[in-house]
Amino acid sequence: MRRDYQARPGSVPLTEEGLAGTWLAQFQVWFADAVAAPEIVEPNAMVVATVGPAGAPSARTVLLKSVDERGFVFFTNYHSRKASELAANPAVSLVFGWHPIGRQVIVAGTASRVERAETEAYFASRPRESQLGAWASPQSQVVTRAQLDDAVARLEQQYPEGAPVPAPAHWGGLLVRPSTVEFWQGRQGRLHDRLRFRRAGEPEQASPSRLDADAWIVERLAP
Repeated sequence: MRRDYQARPGSVPLTEEGLAGTWLAQFQVWFADAVAAPEIVEPNAMVVATVGPAGAPSARTVLLKSVDERGFVFFTNYHSRKASELAANPAVSLVFGWHPIGRQVIVAGTASRVERAETEAYFASRPRESQLGAWASPQSQVVTRAQLDDAVARLEQQYPEGAPVPAPAHWGGLLVRPSTVEFWQGRQGRLHDRLRFRRAGEPEQASPSRLDADAWIVERLAP
C-alpha cells in the first residue's frame, strides 16, 4: 500500500528561498492551509511523544490550542501519563500529520507548565461539559464508564447550570519550546522536501544552508 505524491493545484514547492523567515511564520502559513483544506477534519490534532522512566516511548493525539514565538501549547491533566513523563523527562516530540495535503510538521523540544493565569483563562473558555470532564476524569487511570458518569453527575450538582466551574489544580497547559521544527512536503519518487529550522547550538552534523536572524539554522534533510 503506497501512494505517489502529486503536486496539488496551487501548491507551492518547498524551497529554501520560499521558506518564511521564522519557523513560526512558516507554521502559520501551513496551518492556515490545513484549516482551509476540507479533507482535514482536525488540523490542530498532533501526536505527542514522550519517554517513560524505563526509556519506553509512548504517544497519543492531542489538540494544539495555541502557538506563538514561545512554542506550542496544549492542555491536560497533570496526573496523566504524558504529563507525568514530561515532569520527569521534559524531552518531547510533536507531529502534525496533514496527509491529505501531503505535508507534515515534526517538532522536537522540551515541555514545561504554562503560567497558571494562562491555564485559568483557557479553562474559562471551555464548554461547561468539558470543564466538568476535566474534574471527573482521573486521566490515564483504570476506570469504568459508570464511575465516570457518576463523577459527572456529582459535579453537576456541585456546580449547577450557570455557576462558574474553576480550573482544577491538577489540570493545565504545557508549553513545548522547540529546538527543531521540520517542514516535510511529499514529492514524486519519494524524494520529499524536508526543511528544518534548528536552534543554533543544537548538536547536529548537517551543515546549515541559511542562518536565521533569530539564531535559528535552516537546513535541508535527505528524504
